[in-house]
Amino acid sequence: MSTAYKVQINRKWCKNCGICLAFCPKNVFSFDEKKKLQIVNEIQCSGCLMCEKRCPDMCMKIIREEE
Repeated sequence: MSTAYKVQINRKWCKNCGICLAFCPKNVFSFDEKKKLQIVNEIQCSGCLMCEKRCPDMCMKIIREEE
């Protein structure tokens, strides 16, 4: 059994500051052409919670899923 993580962004609260992108060791996030935060590599999420803990707007949530 392996562990996967689901990454959720509350779009109503996210200001696209990029802090989560800067602290993510697995490059899960990126900006699109409109400078909006997007999840590009969710499968690489290790569940370290760096994005969730560093987000000043508390809009990130990492959910552990058992496979």
